[in-house]
Amino acid sequence: MPRALVTGGAGFLGSHMCDRLLAEGYEVVVFDNLLTGSADNLSHLANEPRFSWENTDVSNGLSFPGEVDVIYHMASPASPVDFATKAVEILRVNGVGTYNALELAKAKGARFLITSTSEVYGDPLVHPQTEDYWGNVNPIGTRGCYDEAKRYGEAMTIAYRRYHGVDAKIVRIFNTYGERMRLSDGRVVPNFVGQALRGDPITVYGTGQQTRSFCYVSDLLEGIFRLATSEHAGPMNCGNPTERTMLEFAQEIKRLTGSASEIVYEPLPTADDPKQRRPDITRMKEWVNWEPVVSLEEGLTRTIAYFKGKIDAGAK
Repeated sequence: MPRALVTGGAGFLGSHMCDRLLAEGYEVVVFDNLLTGSADNLSHLANEPRFSWENTDVSNGLSFPGEVDVIYHMASPASPVDFATKAVEILRVNGVGTYNALELAKAKGARFLITSTSEVYGDPLVHPQTEDYWGNVNPIGTRGCYDEAKRYGEAMTIAYRRYHGVDAKIVRIFNTYGERMRLSDGRVVPNFVGQALRGDPITVYGTGQQTRSFCYVSDLLEGIFRLATSEHAGPMNCGNPTERTMLEFAQEIKRLTGSASEIVYEPLPTADDPKQRRPDITRMKEWVNWEPVVSLEEGLTRTIAYFKGKIDAGAK
């Protein structure tokens, strides 16, 4: 039975990764300090004999008895609301934490995959974004703690591949949504859906003409798994190339929730907020035969039902 370690496995994406790996026949171990993850995301696995998890901060070192075949390094706060309050933790987990995870991969002879981000492109001057674009990042801006941390994590991953022979891979994740996101996450999907379900005004920043491309979580995990089990190293963009303005997206949320919420406009929270975001997924299509299949309406319908249950239960 192959054995996988998932750092950050109690988070939104990490917990779904655990489900996918278990379905593929893996034994799964999770390390997570619950800084932004939740034990509730793993509660459905309590009686799964092939699953275990430890409350561990990977930035403080990794001790892993026995063998491990693959490490999915997914630990990191990733929401804009975390950038102002958890900047040092973000830098540490993507720097020291990545180093610790790569050292473990080297010692165990394990395959390694780091979940990087479209934020390495910053506020892009190239559209859509291809993997060979170096980006337009402000290293001292409010988003710099995350953008630069992920860029550094990529550089370290490549160094271990080049100089230590670690079978290390990089996936750059674009906007992803689905069940197990935090209502207080601060990203656009929980913001808009939460506001719509509560009947609050839906807050669109700036003119609402900035764009994002939204990928449902099951599609994203399929892409990540195909890359991790392939012979390709990346980096590879993983996301949905269908682009929408924030205003269009707010209107779609209103329609699907049946909400009477009005759409209101507020100033952009930061000058570094990307104006356009759309992945070029040519590499994923050609190298691992992947592209998203879940429509926005289908994915949002599932996500809205999840958030409605959370709101009805009094969650924040």
